[in-house]
Amino acid sequence: MSVHEPSRAVSEVAAVLAEAARTGVPCSPVRRLLPEQDVEAAYAVQRLYVERGVAAGRRLVGRKIGLTSPAVQRQLGVDQPDFGALFADMAVPEGQPIASGRLLQPKVEAEVALVLGADVPHAAPTVADLLRATEFALPALEIVDSRIAGWDITIVDTVADNASCGLFVLGGVPVPLDRVDLRTVAMTLTKNGETVSHGTGADCLGSPLTAALWLASTLAGLGDPLQAGDIILTGALGPMAAAAAGDEFTAHIEGLGTVGATFAPSAAKGI
Repeated sequence: MSVHEPSRAVSEVAAVLAEAARTGVPCSPVRRLLPEQDVEAAYAVQRLYVERGVAAGRRLVGRKIGLTSPAVQRQLGVDQPDFGALFADMAVPEGQPIASGRLLQPKVEAEVALVLGADVPHAAPTVADLLRATEFALPALEIVDSRIAGWDITIVDTVADNASCGLFVLGGVPVPLDRVDLRTVAMTLTKNGETVSHGTGADCLGSPLTAALWLASTLAGLGDPLQAGDIILTGALGPMAAAAAGDEFTAHIEGLGTVGATFAPSAAKGI
């Protein structure tokens, strides 16, 4: 937790994003309120969001990695991924519908989730460190969302907006890493029975493990290392697909199994 008072600009951006989340009305890009390309300031906004969430009783359960696609990195003018925080109340049990209106502009992407059984405190972890620390992998759906109108985002906007994180769904059958090669797993994502995205583990920075190593190193360097029990969403294996009320998504990741998410019809009540 930060011991420094947030700057006026950081506090203002945090307030704008919080109001968008509260009202369900997306806001204008927040990059206009922060120094141009100041990713450090954007992470300060995110830290303030996390600190306030923890202070309000929300439980931090892990991190998500974003911008793992080279194409998306080029689009936003960056050369590395970003990260955001996962709270327990963002987890949707598989089989329970997501209420219409819970999110502003949801999109769905299929990912590999890692669940840690040990801390990763080193600032320069090895693959062996990460393999020993990971208890199991799961197929996952990340339901990304943006509080920024029309997804008009740069790296500053998405980092400040908790890396555009919304909700996530985990598959229920854990798979030890010695039973699967995450580099070569093939992913297929369907929406209402039609394929809308596909890819492989190699499409996530060469391997989901590579993405997780970046995260572990970055967080350890910030003095906030990954800990036993943390969930890591390692990044999309293929393009994301827009979601609307009534849509049903299923992802199959070779060697890990399937995971699904359903968006409740607008007239129905979900979670």
